[in-house]
Parts: sequence; C-alpha cells; structure tokens
Amino acid sequence: MSLEGKNVVLGVTGGIAAYKACELTSRLRKAGAQVYVIMTKNATEFVGPLTFETLSSHPAVTDTFARPDTWEVEHIALAKRADVFVIAPATANILAKMAHGIADDMLSTTVLATRAPVLAAPAMNTGMWENIATRENVALLKKRGVRFVGPEGGFLACGDSGVGRMSEPKEIFDEIESILNPKRDMEGLRVLVTAGPTQEKIDPVRYISNRSSGKMGYAIAEAAAERGAKVTLVTGPTRLEIPRGVTGVPITSTQDLFDEMTARCQEADIVIQAAAPADFTPAHVAEQKIKKHGDGDMTLLLRQTPDVAAQVGRLKHEGQVLVGFAAETNDVLENAQGKLKKKNLDMIVANDVTSPGAGFDVDTNIVTFVTAAGMETLPCLPKKQGAQELLDRAMKILTGKR
Repeated sequence: MSLEGKNVVLGVTGGIAAYKACELTSRLRKAGAQVYVIMTKNATEFVGPLTFETLSSHPAVTDTFARPDTWEVEHIALAKRADVFVIAPATANILAKMAHGIADDMLSTTVLATRAPVLAAPAMNTGMWENIATRENVALLKKRGVRFVGPEGGFLACGDSGVGRMSEPKEIFDEIESILNPKRDMEGLRVLVTAGPTQEKIDPVRYISNRSSGKMGYAIAEAAAERGAKVTLVTGPTRLEIPRGVTGVPITSTQDLFDEMTARCQEADIVIQAAAPADFTPAHVAEQKIKKHGDGDMTLLLRQTPDVAAQVGRLKHEGQVLVGFAAETNDVLENAQGKLKKKNLDMIVANDVTSPGAGFDVDTNIVTFVTAAGMETLPCLPKKQGAQELLDRAMKILTGKR
C-alpha cells in the first residue's frame, strides 16, 4: 500500500536501537510518506541528527527552544501535522513521561499535544521492561489508546537474553501501514478465537499444563478486531492482556473450553482454534494437597479430555469457516492432514514446535496452511504478520462459501 500524502512524526529516544529508526525512516520515505523526526538529547548520542535529516529530507528537531526558520510554535505544528505519531525506540523513560503527562523536552511535549494515533515500539533491558512501574505505565497507555509493537525476545545489546529488543523496522512499518491504511474487510463478521493453555487440576495446588503462551491466538484476535470483526477470545491462563476491541472469556480447564465453545461456536462466522487444550486430565482430583509417603512412587491415573475441535466440527453450520491448529513434534503434515478431515475443518495451521523460531512462547512462527486443495508454507514471520496471513486465507474460504 502507498503512504503517499501521509505525515509520520517519528520520535527517537536514547537507546542503542535508535539505529533501527534510520531504516524505518527510509522505508517510510520509499512508501511515499513525509517523515518528521524529533530526537531527544540522549538519542543524539547514538545517531546524529544529520543522518535523519538526510533520510527524511526534513530538519531533525532536537531543541524545544531552537529558533525556527518560519514562525510557528513547532511542537504544536508537528502535533497537528501528524497522521500518526511513532516513537521508536520508546525507552522506559518516555513511556513513564507519556503515562503521567510530563512534558519537559520537545518529544514529550509534542506527543502530549497530538491528537493523532500513537504507536510505541519499546526497547529496553528485560529488567526494566518487567519492572512493575513500566508494566503499569504500559497498561495505562494501552487503556488510553496508545498502540504497541513489541518488544521482542532475544539477545540484547547489554548482553542479557530476554524480552526487551525493539521490533524490526519492517514490523513497525507494517503497524504504521495498518493504522494509516486500515484493512476493514471483516466488518460485520463474528469471529471466535481460542488461545493459550489449559490447566488440569491434580489437587488444590498442582495442575497439568503445557508451554503455550497464547501469543498466536491473541495476535489473531487483535488482527481480526483491527479489520473490523466482532471478536470473542476464549483464553486459557496467560500473562497477556486482552487486545483492544476484543471480548475476553477466561477458562481454565479443557472441560471449560469445551463448554464455552459448544455454547458459542454456532454464532460465529469464523472459528479459529489456536488454544492448546490438554488431551488428558486426572481421573480423580484430590481434595487436599497430596503429600509424599515414604520413598515410594505415586501413580497418577489420567483420562481423556473431550475433543473440543471435533465437537465444534460436528456443530458446524453451512457457510461457516473452521480453522484449527496442529502443533506437532513429528510427522507434522501427515498429522495435520488427518486432523483436517477428522475434525471437519476448512483449514489447519501446522507447525513443528521443535523448530527454532516456531516453538512455544516465542514472538515468531513458521506455519504451513493445510486445506483440502493443498499446502502452503510461509517463512519465519512475526506472529502478528502470520495472523494477518491466516485471516487473509480464512476470508478467501468464507468468500467462496457465500
């Protein structure tokens, strides 16, 4: 999509990821956008203003009190000019200022004055990102409508490994594009999504679960809502926040998931089952915490849980699209093809969870879309981008049924 005629105000703060903002500026200019860069004083320690001026063809603003070439209150002018206001990288410091209305430099003053959509791409040490102060600031900003992309997990410049790395420029660009040129092809559709693990109770303090983080399902729900759908997300226990515009329905066990999906699935136009329900659950749940008794082993008797996807397939109505997931460790495509037929699915998303970049609790995925007509494998993509690809194909199937 072209961004011709769009104005992007790009705030760059003081972090090593500031160099990635140069590539982002270049991508935006190539797409036709006008880019106006505001740099904090600390940002200029990492990248010189001249770099951004060359890439954007506009002066990089660094000083609230600099004498302008033409008379205007510059931070107000930039705030009004923005079609979207992007901060990349967004440090913990700027997020705190935004959350509490502090305006003590050009960037914080301008973002406080803008009425444009705001997109933040956080970048910081894992400890800073996970600190309760940062988490509360982010939650408050999301509640006010600020959108976030990332941060991602990986190796950080400080030498640590964890969440805190800024999203890649391509991913940030895609988010900007979705804000400026929103795809609204799902207006009026009802989409039901499942996500996350289930927990099968053993006793009052223990349970059986799996490593699903819920990130894929949440990304699908968020993407569908952005495209105009009315989205319900049935979610097992995760550490994720329900996306804006999505109705969350919390569940704990596979039986809970079965009950909710049985009650809700027939109301949906598209059902996407990305949750990872348990196949087995304890046959008996102890009323009290189970204690060790000597040196002997303990046998835990398990019984099968109800097959949620199969039940949804049995309840499928004409014109409805059902999408399933097959997270496998061997014979991935063969297992996926078997589930496609057995569970009456229109499409199944298969992935090998042992592959780097495609396992549990990572920000990327490598998937193969399997339908009765054939297979299509995508490269390793961020889960948000993979969600969009999935929705594109689900919409194509739905259109073919109408």
